[in-house]
Amino acid sequence: MRVFVTGASGHVGSAVVPELLGAGHQVVGLARSDKSAAALTAAGAEVHRGDLDDPSSLAAAAAAADGVIHLAFKHDAMFAGDFDNAVAADLRAIGTLGDALAGTGKPLVTTSGTMLLAFAGLDHVATEADVLDAGPRIDAENAVVALAQRGIRSSVVRLAPTVHSPLDHNGFIPTLISLARSKGVAAYVGDGANRWPAVHTLDAARLYRLALESAPAGSRLHAADDQGIAFREIAEAIGQGLNLPVASIPPAEADAHFGFLGGHVTADNPSSSTLTQDLLGWKPVQPGLLDDLGQGHYFDVPATATG
Repeated sequence: MRVFVTGASGHVGSAVVPELLGAGHQVVGLARSDKSAAALTAAGAEVHRGDLDDPSSLAAAAAAADGVIHLAFKHDAMFAGDFDNAVAADLRAIGTLGDALAGTGKPLVTTSGTMLLAFAGLDHVATEADVLDAGPRIDAENAVVALAQRGIRSSVVRLAPTVHSPLDHNGFIPTLISLARSKGVAAYVGDGANRWPAVHTLDAARLYRLALESAPAGSRLHAADDQGIAFREIAEAIGQGLNLPVASIPPAEADAHFGFLGGHVTADNPSSSTLTQDLLGWKPVQPGLLDDLGQGHYFDVPATATG
C-alpha cells in the first residue's frame, strides 16, 4: 500500500514510518522543511513538500495514495497559546483529505486524544464507545467518523496524553521534567490521585498500521497501555530520576507552577483500550511509563520545555 503520512517526521510519525516500511508499505511523508525532508529520506520514505495550510498539496498527495495517516498538528501554535488556530487548521486538513478520498473506500486514519474525554467531565473509565457532541478537536474526530458515510474507511486513534519512549523529546513528560529541573521540585496537585493513561511510541505506531490495514469504517480506537497511573507516581518517578524532592502543591497554585499544563495535571483520565485490542488484535508489548522512566533515557540530557 502507498501511504501518505502527515506529521511523518514528528515524534509519533518517526515511529509510524519505519513501522509501515517494515510491513512492506511504501511511505510518502509530508515535509514542510529541509530538515524534515532529510529525516524522511534517511528513513527510506518519499518526500512530499507542503504543510497543513496548503490544501491543494494535501489533496494531491492523498488522491495519489492508497491510504492516509494524518498525524500532523500545529503544536507550535498550540504551545504558543493559539490553540484555536491549531484546532481550526486540523479540521480544515481533515476536510481536504476527506474530499480527496471520498468514494474510494481507501483508509484515512487520524489522531485525537483520550484527554478530551476528561476535559468533558467524563466520570468513568473512558472507552472507545464514549462519544462527545462537539468541542475543540472533538469536532475533527466526529468529522472523521462521519466520513464513513462518504465511502472512506475512516478511523480515529485517541492517543493517551503520555506517549513515551526515547523518541519523545517535546511531549508532556519532557516538559514536566524540564519544569521540575527549573523549579527544583517534582510536583503534583493535591493528593495526586488523578490518573493518566500512557502508551509507548512503538506500540502506538503499530496501532496506526493496524488501523490503516483493517480498522472498520467509522472506528474510534484507543492507544493506551497503562490504563491510568496516579499523577503522584509520575511525579515521584521524575523526582527519583532527577534526584529532586517530590511535593504536593495546592490546586489554586497549579496554573502558576505548571503554566499551560495547569489544566492537564489535575485531569483524571483513566482510559481502556480493551475494545481496540479485541477489534484489531493490538497487544502492547513495550515497557509501561513508570518502567520507561526508570530506564533513565529521559534524564540523560536536559529536556527542553515546549511552553
